[in-house]
Amino acid sequence: MASPAASGEAEAPVLPALLLFRRRLDAAFHAALRRRYHLLDFFASGEPLPAFLAGAAASPDPPRAAVVVGGGAVRVDAAFLDAIPSLGFVFSTGAGVDHIDLHECARRGVAVANSGTVYSTDVADHAVGMLIDVLRRVSAAERFVRSGLWPVQGDYPLGNKLGGKRVGIIGLGNIGSLIAKRLQAFGCVIYYNSRRPRDSVPYKYFLNVHDLASESDVLVVACALNKDTRHIVNKDVLEALGKDGIIINIGRGANVDEMELVRALKEGRIAGAGLDVFENEPKVPAEFFSMDNVVMTHHVAVFTSESRSDLRDTTIGNLEAFFSGKPLLTPVLPW
Repeated sequence: MASPAASGEAEAPVLPALLLFRRRLDAAFHAALRRRYHLLDFFASGEPLPAFLAGAAASPDPPRAAVVVGGGAVRVDAAFLDAIPSLGFVFSTGAGVDHIDLHECARRGVAVANSGTVYSTDVADHAVGMLIDVLRRVSAAERFVRSGLWPVQGDYPLGNKLGGKRVGIIGLGNIGSLIAKRLQAFGCVIYYNSRRPRDSVPYKYFLNVHDLASESDVLVVACALNKDTRHIVNKDVLEALGKDGIIINIGRGANVDEMELVRALKEGRIAGAGLDVFENEPKVPAEFFSMDNVVMTHHVAVFTSESRSDLRDTTIGNLEAFFSGKPLLTPVLPW
């Protein structure tokens, strides 16, 4: 049989290998990656991680890039990088990079990028929606009506207004800033805690989260997860927030001491919570299920049809920049 060259046919281009560590990927996104790269899909392989990485490293064209999702399924740490020494670039499909050892990547010259601001507006909208839901008891009242209790028990207990509330935001990055702007439009007073004060904003800065909570009616967790922010909302912070206070968490589950939050809610030491993230996902403390003052979603604040399309473009744009030796679109540097 004649070779493609001998028969005049063009040889198929050799696609660069790409490690993929994302369980849920819509068809359009997967097809876009497959057209450009030779995908080595960990979750589709069914192999244990060590065997999968060993096989990839031993291939004739070992992968130089990886696409990973947060949440703890795969950690890009020293052991991971040891197993696949050809790796030069890691892209995280979320804004959080707590699953990537940034310092180890930097030490080895492995570039890192994330989703940038792709999800920021959607998460900010979700946070405000959860806060309104908790304050006005929207979901609880909906369950009350749907269960047929309105004609039997009469009116459902009143909620509270959003306007005028003092809202303390932990982490005034892209998402935190957008939450602040939205809540300002509702007439809220904005306070914040961040790694450093920002001269460009008019909001009052608090050096520590305890003091922020003591002056706030609502505490919104919008910070990254790292060793300094793990359990940044602890028992003392919840006590400072007080019995009328509300927690909204759209950051990471482990930013909040979940068991202390359960106890504070059960004992009436805070008024309610809106939670999109949990400490041991997908496991959720069963105590929350019976609490009408807790609104929960399954880590979906980032997901809209528009954000998925934008993520596809950002992912491919960063990969193309890396493979062509150009600056990354959304680089992440060590703290």
